Amino acid sequence: MSTDSAALYRLLTWLSPAYPVGAFSYSHGLETAVEEGLVRGRDDLSGYIATVLNHGAGRIDGALLVAAHRAATAGKPRVLDQVAQLAAAWRGTAETALETMQQGTSFTSITARAWPDARFAAFAARHGGRLSHPVAFGAVAGFQRVPLLASVTAWLAAFAANLVSAGVRIVPLGQTDGQLATAALQPIVDAAAQAALAADLDDLGTASPMLDLLSMRHETQYTRLFRS
Repeated sequence: MSTDSAALYRLLTWLSPAYPVGAFSYSHGLETAVEEGLVRGRDDLSGYIATVLNHGAGRIDGALLVAAHRAATAGKPRVLDQVAQLAAAWRGTAETALETMQQGTSFTSITARAWPDARFAAFAARHGGRLSHPVAFGAVAGFQRVPLLASVTAWLAAFAANLVSAGVRIVPLGQTDGQLATAALQPIVDAAAQAALAADLDDLGTASPMLDLLSMRHETQYTRLFRS
């Protein structure tokens, strides 16, 4: 299925930095990686984000988004609820849990009002309006017939872009270096999207202990700009 203009408009809107989900306030442990000298420049930043996409939350969230989209498209509310419950439990630290749930809840609230859909409203109501970001996004994209590949690729690209933006602010890097990092991440995002399409939630797992350790250290970091 091609991405028509209406679907493209939805993707651009829902993933715009102007969409009020608060993504700018999260660094996914990157702030601590910079503080501890693990990320010093553009190549380090690209490597950090690639690890998140290949072996961390990006791998899990992409698969959850795909599962939610497929369940919504197929009209399987029970399966969709199971994906939402799994996503709510699948975080290694308190801050990364906050990151996905706060953004997801904000996304759910604004999307239900600005882009009303009775099926999405019913889904959100079953979970008290609290949904993880990839599941909320995947569900509404599925309900509103936004193509799956475009949805997961765009969501992962936005996730990566938000971390690049955080890196530009805290490494710090120039805007040109930020865009060079974004360009270098394109094949990583494409591969992560394909991995999400092929993932089986029953067999899915990750092993990125350093990312979790950095997230936990961030909770007690003395000076912080970000919430994760």
